Amino acid sequence: MGEELSRGIRWGVEVLKDMVAIPTVNPPGEKYEDFAKYSRDLLESLGFKVDVIHVPSEYVKKFYPDYASYPRYIVLGRFGEEKPVLHFNGHYDVVPPGVGWGRDPFELVIENGKIFGRGVDDMKGGIAAFLTAIKMFIESGKKLKGSIEVALVPDEEIGGETGTGYLVKELKIRPDYVIIAEPSGSETIWIGHKGALWVLVEVYGKQAHGSTPWLGVNAFEYMVTLAYRLMNGYKPMLDTRRSIYEYDDPRGAKPTITIGGEVRGSIKVNIVPGYYAFSIDRRITPDENIEDVEKEIIEFVKKASADFPPDVRVDIKIINRLPPALTNPSSKLVEIAKEAGEEVIGVEPRTTVCLGGLDMRYYTEVGIDTITYGPGVLGTAHTTNEYLTLSEFEKMVQIYYKIIEKLLT
Repeated sequence: MGEELSRGIRWGVEVLKDMVAIPTVNPPGEKYEDFAKYSRDLLESLGFKVDVIHVPSEYVKKFYPDYASYPRYIVLGRFGEEKPVLHFNGHYDVVPPGVGWGRDPFELVIENGKIFGRGVDDMKGGIAAFLTAIKMFIESGKKLKGSIEVALVPDEEIGGETGTGYLVKELKIRPDYVIIAEPSGSETIWIGHKGALWVLVEVYGKQAHGSTPWLGVNAFEYMVTLAYRLMNGYKPMLDTRRSIYEYDDPRGAKPTITIGGEVRGSIKVNIVPGYYAFSIDRRITPDENIEDVEKEIIEFVKKASADFPPDVRVDIKIINRLPPALTNPSSKLVEIAKEAGEEVIGVEPRTTVCLGGLDMRYYTEVGIDTITYGPGVLGTAHTTNEYLTLSEFEKMVQIYYKIIEKLLT
């Protein structure tokens, strides 16, 4: 496989170079059409049947109204007609480059074994790696007992509803196995991710002039009281719980709460504020149920504010729901990925739960075995001078090749 691998890696790096040069920055969602055309042509050159799906602007408006004027495209390719279907997912949107780059962020540069460019780690590098493995497998001439599907999607960086969400919910895509090529690193397979519930707690009092505070009801004071009760009542309760799964950081093995990431209210010194609000970011382990967590928070806030006077009103708004995801650690897909990883890197990859949110949830919610496994370097995603190592890229190409071989031959 030596010369074939070398040729494949050279091809894959050229593909990655082309992809990085298309600045698919999100928000707001730029150059998506250019990327869709490029990847459509690339997949067709490999022998795929390809559909480019334009996500309706009205659908985009439901979730991301500020960006609905920017067209969204899903590129869906299929090689083969039979089952089982092995589906590779990659999001092509990237975060804005920011400042402080020592080079053009959209011009791929290789220095000292590192590939630099916006999106090389998160996650155009993963897309280029699985495309390289697929190309090498097709060219090997091995008989395929099943099909390979590729989904290149937008908008993961803003929640994924108009990318993978649309693919699964509206187009009803139902493959047998899914690999998302996010940058877990070759030594780690993410079998799930934590979920999140975002809540806005609004406290209404009565506004008055600061010179006559007895004529008002200070919403800020009651908000502080409520936040204090959450910190000293609800938060310690979460500290006693622990997930049964392994996490990249052991401190992530418990549910957490962040209070006050967003605070809204009065901005005038001489006003008794009649309104204040604060946010709750509740992170949910796969052991928990998001509906139960929502009920638990609402009941706690209601109980914690039960002794407030009648002229104080507390409203609770759910502003975002992100369910956790989990694939059975003993599933066929996980076991084969572990075998493939060990054969390439020499040690069995860890199977952990990702602390952040991923597009996995869309697949696992409809019962599809899904893993997130892709080339990555910890701590470089979204950063200035983002990079991926050539060795990571090469390892994951080989791992993807072996997974295809083990599942579909």
